[in-house]
Amino acid sequence: MPKTVPCLWFDGQAEQAAAHYTAIFPNSSIGGVTRYGPGSPAPEGSAMTVSFSLDGQEYVGLNGGPQFTFSEASSFQTFCADQDEVDHYWDRLSEGGLESQCGWLKDRFGVSWQVVPTALFELLGDPDPGRAQRAMQAMLGMAKIEIAELQRAADQVPT
Repeated sequence: MPKTVPCLWFDGQAEQAAAHYTAIFPNSSIGGVTRYGPGSPAPEGSAMTVSFSLDGQEYVGLNGGPQFTFSEASSFQTFCADQDEVDHYWDRLSEGGLESQCGWLKDRFGVSWQVVPTALFELLGDPDPGRAQRAMQAMLGMAKIEIAELQRAADQVPT
C-alpha cells in the first residue's frame, strides 16, 4: 500500500517549523533537508524541502513561496489523554499564533491544529443526550478545551 505523507507549503520557514514541531511532539525528528541550487527560484543554499516525523508520522515541509497559505480547511488533530497533554500541546502550538474556539488554533506558521482531549468524544457520545448536549454547549464556549469544565457541565442537573 502506498504511504501518504502530508506536505506543508511554507514561505521560507520549513526548517524553523520542523524544528518547532519536533521539539513539541515526542519521538520526533528531522530527517533530511534538500537545498535550492544555482538558478533555482529561491536563494542558493536555502532549504527547499525538510522531511520530519512527529511521533512516527512523516511530513515534508516545502519552502514554495508566498503563493499559497494555510487555512482552517486543513488541520491536524492532536488527541490528548488528559488535561496535562492538552495544556502542553495547546500552550506550545499556540505560542506566537492565534487561539480560536473548540480546541482550534493557528500556530505561528499559520498551520491549523485541533487539540482535543479524548474525554470530549466520550462526553459527546454519552448515551444520555442531555449530558452530551450540555458538554457540547460547554465546549462551544471554550478556546482551549478544559476537561473538568466539560465534565462539570455534563454532570449539571437540569432545573
